[in-house]
Amino acid sequence: MDIFSLISPDSIICPLRANSKKQVLQELSKTAETLIGQNSRDIFETVLQRERLGSTGIGHGVAIPHGKLNGINSIVCILARLATEIDFDSVDDKPVDTVFMLLAPENAGADHLKALALISRLVKDRMTMDKIRSAGDPKTIYAILTEPAASDAA
Repeated sequence: MDIFSLISPDSIICPLRANSKKQVLQELSKTAETLIGQNSRDIFETVLQRERLGSTGIGHGVAIPHGKLNGINSIVCILARLATEIDFDSVDDKPVDTVFMLLAPENAGADHLKALALISRLVKDRMTMDKIRSAGDPKTIYAILTEPAASDAA
C-alpha cells in the first residue's frame, strides 16, 4: 500500500476554513461524498461516532479521523490543511492544522490499519509535514505527498 492508492488531487483541501472539530468533519464529509458517492451525513456520523471513542488528534498538529463504511470498494484519504488551527482534543493538547480523514470499506480489516500506519509514518516525517504546511494549494500538496522521498518515508 502506498499514498498513491489513498489520495488524489481532488481529495486535498487547502485551505479549509473551519472553526471547530465538528465543522472540519462536516466539510471533509462533504468532500468525501463527492469522491465516493456516499451521503455526507452518513460519513459524518461514522467518523463522529469513532471520534466519540477517543480523539483522533495524534499530536504535533495532526488528526486522523477515520471510519468504515458500507458500499465503498477502496480506502480513501481526504487531506485538509486548515486555514487556522483548531482544538481537536489532541493527545498533546495542542491545536490541529492538518487533518487526514481515512474512510475504509466495512470489510477492510488489516488494510484499514495499514492505511492508518502509512499516514502515521508520513506525519512523523517532519520535512514532509513542513512542506505540506507551507504549501499554498492542493496541487502543491499532492506533489509533495507523491514525490519519491515522501513515498519512501511512508
